[in-house]
Amino acid sequence: MPQCFFASDLHGNTSRYQALFQRIAAEKPVAVFLGGDLLPAKGNLVEGGFIQNFLAPELESLRASLGDYFPRIFLILGNDDGLEPEQEVIALMEETRLWDYVHNRPLAFESWTVFGYGYVPPSPFLNKDWERYDISRYVDPGCIAPEEGWYSGDEPLHHIQYATIKEDLDRFSDQLDFSRSILLFHAPPYQTNLDRAALDGKKIDHVPLDLHVGSIAIRDFIINQQPLISLHGHIHESARITGSWQDRLGETYAFSAAHDGPELALVCFDPDQPTGAKRSLI
Repeated sequence: MPQCFFASDLHGNTSRYQALFQRIAAEKPVAVFLGGDLLPAKGNLVEGGFIQNFLAPELESLRASLGDYFPRIFLILGNDDGLEPEQEVIALMEETRLWDYVHNRPLAFESWTVFGYGYVPPSPFLNKDWERYDISRYVDPGCIAPEEGWYSGDEPLHHIQYATIKEDLDRFSDQLDFSRSILLFHAPPYQTNLDRAALDGKKIDHVPLDLHVGSIAIRDFIINQQPLISLHGHIHESARITGSWQDRLGETYAFSAAHDGPELALVCFDPDQPTGAKRSLI
């Protein structure tokens, strides 16, 4: 299969998007995966119309210029995106067919299955639209429990208190053969090169904070299901701290496109030859 692109955590930065669009136009990948935290922060003047006024028109223009070479685009949202844009993303998907929204939704892609999941474990932030307890109701020191944050929708309290990432993913464990799959997560798997946070020396009540902040449930899911490729974002500084943007969990190649510099971090990979994956800052 020809190459695929993966980018994440663009946070509405139009220069990063333009760099991505230019590389798509030049190299014509067959697919582009966008791993969440795609939109500007609330309060940014273009936040309210970013999808309608920037992302969709730019992709329309790219599709017009590339024709049959326009890539299949798979995307999820992340914890900084909030829940409100989801309906717009779905509505525009159905109207324009510019992208496929794959949160909790497996889709066929050539000989592969693509499956996405946007939730992350409890964080120190108050917006909990895209947060779940991980494998139990445990919350790391310094983080805020889901029921203590705020939501943009009417999430039932019992669901907030008891829903877990593990239960969400378990629903799909027996439904799909993940051996020919590309998984698109916002959160990275726990205790890998991809989830190392800059928490060195920090303590809460004299207890050192865990330096790894990824999801145990996502790690277990990858180990048990063994997809060939899993794609992740969320922890911007991890690659800088660990020196690696990739890891291996059994037979699964795990890549991160999160980056804490001004550039776009772009992962290029061939699903049939994941050992040749490369990451460039552009």
